[in-house]
Amino acid sequence: MSVSLKDYDYPLPKSLIAQYPEERRDHSRLLVLDRKSERIDHRLFYQVIDYLEEGDGLVINQSRVFPARVFGTNQKNDRRVEVFFLKEVGDKLWEVLVKPFKKVPEGSLITFDQTGLTCEILERTESGSRLAKVNFNGDLFEVLEKIGKVPLPPYIKREPEAGDKNTYQTVYARETGAVAAPTAGLHFTPELLEKIERKGVERIAITLHVGWDSFRPVRVEHPEEHTLASEHFKIDPRSAERINRIKRYRKRIVAVGTTTVRALETAAEHSDGGEMKPQSGWTKKFIYPPFKFKVVDSLITNFHLPRSTLLLLVSALASRELIFKAYQEAVEKKYRFYSYGDAMLII
Repeated sequence: MSVSLKDYDYPLPKSLIAQYPEERRDHSRLLVLDRKSERIDHRLFYQVIDYLEEGDGLVINQSRVFPARVFGTNQKNDRRVEVFFLKEVGDKLWEVLVKPFKKVPEGSLITFDQTGLTCEILERTESGSRLAKVNFNGDLFEVLEKIGKVPLPPYIKREPEAGDKNTYQTVYARETGAVAAPTAGLHFTPELLEKIERKGVERIAITLHVGWDSFRPVRVEHPEEHTLASEHFKIDPRSAERINRIKRYRKRIVAVGTTTVRALETAAEHSDGGEMKPQSGWTKKFIYPPFKFKVVDSLITNFHLPRSTLLLLVSALASRELIFKAYQEAVEKKYRFYSYGDAMLII
């Protein structure tokens, strides 16, 4: 039976959309949803350790957000322009967003003061972004770190502040390339991760560079007609072997975030005989009900936008009925929603 997007809508008071993070990462609230008993518990995030067992694998996305929003000057008309660097798709070829869109025609050359960085706007892509030829001698990410702004999501109705460079980044971020944080991981502290490892839970790092598609509205009524933009992922040999060992011993793979789920389930599709192979590449994996998960047993995630691909993913894991029951309770109890909001554990 075809899934209809209208069945994945829900009312949310704007006051519950978190504009700032909790002062202490691991003191955000945690809603625990038990799929078997259908029970809902309300805890604080640092108590997530109570639900993890020795031998489990906690799989994290170590992608690092870079300051992707940069302001420059269009040499065609001397206008101020915002360029949002999305991802590199070739040698010095980037996919970008530009504002104001209509004031930046093809062939425009954008310069950025005293950096030597230039950006020539090429053709438009199917998703509405632009291809751009980026010229700079050296490491582009180093320049963006100096002149760029943190790419906060559009539902955070404020300009980025100095503190966002730290708070909109997981404590284990290592591989630069994301334009959105894998936000389920924002709740972890080094101290909590150390306690979890002392309990005998393996921490396994993979990478998926989160793109802007998480925030792009789904404009079709039937999700199977929606296409996600490609995102680059990598699972190295050591991580693949550790995941395989945990699955062989019938312990749980606990994914931190929907991006981790998408990388793991993509890798499972490209592996033979049930064993995950190390791999890297691009994924457009879109998970929605019904879906048979091959790797992920449990999920730590935030609360997601109505009618979003992420809400469909968590519904595929826990069922639409259970997810909407949990969301209704979260709204009633005034949980904080979205990127800087509270967390959910699905077991």
